[in-house]
Amino acid sequence: MIGTYAAAAVPDSAALDVRFVSGESYEVTVRGHTVRVDQPAGSGGADSAPTPVELFVASLATCVAFYAGRYLARHGLSRDDLGVTVDFRMATDRPARVAGVRLSLRVPADLPANRRAGLLAVASHCTVHNSLVTPPEVTIELA
Repeated sequence: MIGTYAAAAVPDSAALDVRFVSGESYEVTVRGHTVRVDQPAGSGGADSAPTPVELFVASLATCVAFYAGRYLARHGLSRDDLGVTVDFRMATDRPARVAGVRLSLRVPADLPANRRAGLLAVASHCTVHNSLVTPPEVTIELA
């Protein structure tokens, strides 16, 4: 079952570290991987990397793609041409936040009609989506 597999692959808890680089740029390190974020030039950054908000939306999109891909693999179906296109919009009022996200899951052309509903159901229950629907407790404190 995809949910069981994905949940088993993720530790019960994890840690990552963020550090200032320069300008409006920061580096995130997790499990030995490094990802940089920055702001567009119009917001004072160098536009050298995606913004944190773009990575947030990308996290949702890649989670949906991962779950969809696992579903296809489990059923012996091709993942060729599998992808996700995302449009998102920011809220115009306070607090600053993402107000809406629309994901379009591109499926292989040879996906059988009888697998479409199952694929959508599985993709709609990825861990990141579940975390948005049932928000986690978030605490920010000074170290």
